[in-house]
Amino acid sequence: MNAEPSPPSAPGLLIGRSALLDDVCSELDRRPAVAVITGEAGAGRSRFVHELLRRTTSPDAVTLVARCQEADTPFPFAPLVEALNRFRPGPLPADLPPVTGALHALLPDLADRLPPAPPPLEDPRAEHHRVLRALHAYTAALGEAVLVVEDLQWADASTCAFLRTVVADPPPRLGLVLTARSGTAPHRDAEGSDGLPFPLRTPAHVTVVERHLAPLSAAETGELAAGLLGVQAVPDEFADRLHRWTGGLPYVVEEVLRGWPGSAEFPTGAAGEPPLPASVRRVVVERLRDLPPAARQVVAAAAVLGEPAPVELLRSVAGLGEPETRGALAAALREGVLHASPHDGGYAFPYDLARRAAYEAVAEPERPVLHLRAARALARHTSPFPLAGTADHYRRAGRPAQAARCLEAAADRAAGDGDAGMATAHYLGALRNGPSPVARDRVALKLARVALNARPGPQVPAALRQVLDQHSLGPGPSGEIRLLLGLLLRNQSGSGLEALEEIARAVPDLLVVSTGQAARALAITAIPSLKGWPVGEHRRLLAEAERLLPGVEEADLRSAVLANRATALALMGDPSAWEAVADLPGTLNGEAAARVYANLAGAANSLGHPERARAFQARAWQEVRTNHAPIWKPSSRRRMWSLRSRAAGGRACWGGPSVPKRSTRTCPTSTRRPCWSADCCACTPRGRRMWPGVSWNGPWRRPRWTPAWC
Repeated sequence: MNAEPSPPSAPGLLIGRSALLDDVCSELDRRPAVAVITGEAGAGRSRFVHELLRRTTSPDAVTLVARCQEADTPFPFAPLVEALNRFRPGPLPADLPPVTGALHALLPDLADRLPPAPPPLEDPRAEHHRVLRALHAYTAALGEAVLVVEDLQWADASTCAFLRTVVADPPPRLGLVLTARSGTAPHRDAEGSDGLPFPLRTPAHVTVVERHLAPLSAAETGELAAGLLGVQAVPDEFADRLHRWTGGLPYVVEEVLRGWPGSAEFPTGAAGEPPLPASVRRVVVERLRDLPPAARQVVAAAAVLGEPAPVELLRSVAGLGEPETRGALAAALREGVLHASPHDGGYAFPYDLARRAAYEAVAEPERPVLHLRAARALARHTSPFPLAGTADHYRRAGRPAQAARCLEAAADRAAGDGDAGMATAHYLGALRNGPSPVARDRVALKLARVALNARPGPQVPAALRQVLDQHSLGPGPSGEIRLLLGLLLRNQSGSGLEALEEIARAVPDLLVVSTGQAARALAITAIPSLKGWPVGEHRRLLAEAERLLPGVEEADLRSAVLANRATALALMGDPSAWEAVADLPGTLNGEAAARVYANLAGAANSLGHPERARAFQARAWQEVRTNHAPIWKPSSRRRMWSLRSRAAGGRACWGGPSVPKRSTRTCPTSTRRPCWSADCCACTPRGRRMWPGVSWNGPWRRPRWTPAWC
């Protein structure tokens, strides 16, 4: 017999709880027994108890479920009265103790089944004690029974007194199940510890089992999500992100996934957080209302900081004294609003969505003040200085100039550590924060330099063009940014003709400040790898670069010019390309060497020199293995495998043996592979491949692979 309808079982109910449930079931069967189940709000205590009752109670057993409610002025015995009034048993035992007649006032619906009411007592304490005895006797008269009292942290004093009485002297066939909200496991004999409003002291013959429902692990969270979404499994990355959002609390997981579109759209990578469920927001806000004002200030400081923070940092942001901060922090910990971080000794929210709800509860005018305090406090109390986080606080505080300075410093630090991707992101952020013109031009040049070694999206070219359009740069920075922008467009996004035109516009500015940079730019534009420019124009540009080469003193720029010259000559089918390769400096290494030898390997393949191609490819791959530039390594791996597979075919990959001498005849076009010799240079619009010795000034046709520029 049950006091109320059983709630339906939800998918994934026992995920992460099966062993714990088996343990509690076996203990609860040894009557009299007391089971205490604790856990955070949303940990699934009610569902755990429902499954516990389903497994341990027989059809003839009496089950009473009482739920304590949070109230300003609770009614005495309120949860017990509601549970007993919902219970409709058969005829009660005829030998009910006379003291149970004292329940007439509490249980008017059962008045016809109770003994006569005793005369009232003048002493209220004596009357209260008699009601306690009556409830205890009534419970004992039910025989085999299970009494569940949930959310004991909200129990009124009278209910606690009754439970204390039952725990001290439980009926022999009673199973008592108590649940309470707590962030940690329960401790016996500690008054008011972890949600229990009274000490758990039982006679020796009573079976006592105390268990804590910990949050689910990331793997268990993914398993629960798969069950709720009706799919076999979810990606591990999605499970990890969901665990971070929800803290592994089943209730929060279900609320987040309640309106999920399905298995086809799992957010990964840099995808943002899901919408904050209204139910989760209400739970957090209700708990905030229970806190004293100082504790709410500390919670607001933690929400603004976002990361686990020590007491001193929370104190500075909240604007409180140290003793007041520690007391407020203790109150927030008791309510489970904040948790102690096990890793760094700081304090933070149990899950990301709880922090979002607490942040949204902070009044809008107060947020800039707290963010400004946070930015200044981080500079005083943290090491190393979290530049990117401080920049975000300055931005939210309405201080864009300070935010831009912090982001520039963060980018400089990342670039120094070799993290080009992070440096690029921070430089972009600094430009978006609207720095001064001088800072804007300085940051743009740094961005152009570091972006070549990253994998930026279209935002970087757009940001660089926006700075160039301001016309505030001198010839040197303007020319260098245009050159680097052209390299970025060509090597990463494939915008070939656009990149050439950008580099060509950089040459006049570069000639003013650096012969080496100008020669490098000319050598780049001399590489005939794109549609639209005649071969003669590429030869003219190469001649201009060669004219400037004697005046180039910088070793790195001279190496870049020589590397691009060798690539250009090879792609033009000029036999002097191999001499140009021999002239490459021995100091050429790293990413520049990887680029040039990959280019030469592709050119040698196209020109019918598999042995040279294999040698160049091996040298390029060797440089890739020892070079950790993020832009080159992934793309080079694909390119090296492509070149390796093509070079492995040897002479059989071409229609005939390579021709070492210059020729003036054309060769027929193959439908699969070109019958190119060592000196073949281009394709006519009709598909005929012509030799460099023939007078020809048609447009250059894109080869089957695209070289990178140095």
